Amino acid sequence: MSDRTGIFAGDDPFQIARNWLAEAEKAELNDPNAIALSTVDADGLPNARMVLLKEIENNAFVFYTNYESAKAQEIEQAGKAAFVMHWKSLRRQIRVRGTVTREEGPQADDYYRSRSLKSRLGAWASKQSRPLESRTALMTEVAKVTARHGPNPARPSFWGGFRISPVEIEFWADGAFRLHDRFVWRRQAPEKNWTITRLNP
Repeated sequence: MSDRTGIFAGDDPFQIARNWLAEAEKAELNDPNAIALSTVDADGLPNARMVLLKEIENNAFVFYTNYESAKAQEIEQAGKAAFVMHWKSLRRQIRVRGTVTREEGPQADDYYRSRSLKSRLGAWASKQSRPLESRTALMTEVAKVTARHGPNPARPSFWGGFRISPVEIEFWADGAFRLHDRFVWRRQAPEKNWTITRLNP
């Protein structure tokens, strides 16, 4: 692939993703690590929402959420998910599809402890995706968990990470006259080798 140079250079798609995210952190006004996460429910109906990507590992992408939320239940049922990161400032995007497993060990504990106290207490208080009587009811629950767990709450067992291990990663960069540059990394399973293909715009 002699023409895969510049921003696409290298054989490690995770390093390319880290490089692009680092550039976006300098250019995007808000949440350069935002991803549009897609799942399907038990009937196969697609669902999408924005979440924050928290880590690009050597072989996976990690985000955190309430395990009792709709997205988590859909992920657990399917075992698969997809997401897209789009940076308007850079005119680039990354699309990812793969299998998903939980991250609920020391790594999740460390990330939880790194959050602000109010965010940690909010994780305890929110029954994510379920009906809420009122804002007042939510703030009452926050007060209750604050009194119960104090200034150093442990990570709730119902809250933690998900690790997406890709079988496909596509990098897209805007081109003149809509002749965009697209390269896709594909593999049969997370432990297999990648094949790299340039795609038509």
